Amino acid sequence: MSPTLLPRHQPASAPLKADEGVLDGGLPYLAVGQGPPLVVLSGFSAEHVNPTGAARRFSLRPLLPLARQFTVYLVNRKPGLPRDSTMRDLAGHYAHALEWAFTGPVAVAGISTGGAIAQQLAIGHPHLVGRLVLVAAACRLGPAGRRMQRELARYTLAGQPRRAWAATGPELAATTAGGHLYAALLWLSGPRLAPADPSDMLAVIDAEDGFDAAPQLHRVTAPTLVVAGDRDRNYTPELFRETADRIPGARLRLYPGKGHASIATLRYRPAVRETLRFLTADDTEL
Repeated sequence: MSPTLLPRHQPASAPLKADEGVLDGGLPYLAVGQGPPLVVLSGFSAEHVNPTGAARRFSLRPLLPLARQFTVYLVNRKPGLPRDSTMRDLAGHYAHALEWAFTGPVAVAGISTGGAIAQQLAIGHPHLVGRLVLVAAACRLGPAGRRMQRELARYTLAGQPRRAWAATGPELAATTAGGHLYAALLWLSGPRLAPADPSDMLAVIDAEDGFDAAPQLHRVTAPTLVVAGDRDRNYTPELFRETADRIPGARLRLYPGKGHASIATLRYRPAVRETLRFLTADDTEL
């Protein structure tokens, strides 16, 4: 997961040009760039809506290097999820939307929670995924990541947004000191980050808590790249290696000293460059 640290409704002083809409089935998206489609399944979010203001700029700006060669669709989950939704259900929503929006397989990049859904999409609907990039995502959450999301849910249900969002901080950074800083920032931002209705957020937490793609990853047929930091506390290096090992022919790029937020926010340039090389390579190079 990678919660935004910025207020959702701050006015934008220099808005990035983006198309905005809703894919068939109710999935909100923002689109930037030009070229073949690249569908990015967004990371964990408090609400299933397109971000506005500063949060929109925060979400879109890291996509600009990719948007020089692709039309990048940043797609969130559909709102109004049943509480018993599974990752298979969420992947099914994306599959329906992609079948209606595009005429053939497309490149798919899944970020953190979106990476879990992207794996399920590639497993259950391989004809829709031409290439797959998993960004700070593995076949299942590690113990620390699962514990963190449960605390987020517990404190949210208890009406304690500061404690809820501060609980996510230690798992975002690569170091203990960085985790304390994230926790402090998220404590201050908690009331602004807390959704008016947390139902969708809680449904995704429950879905991801029970998710483990490992037994089915052999069914992924798309060329796959896993990019992650070796100090990601939501997962572990072992989980990233297991994910890549179980997907036929997958590549793993594990960046030393990098935590979850560094990779999941798409602000670590070597990871973005590696992603671009993979997505633009000839089939013979994969």
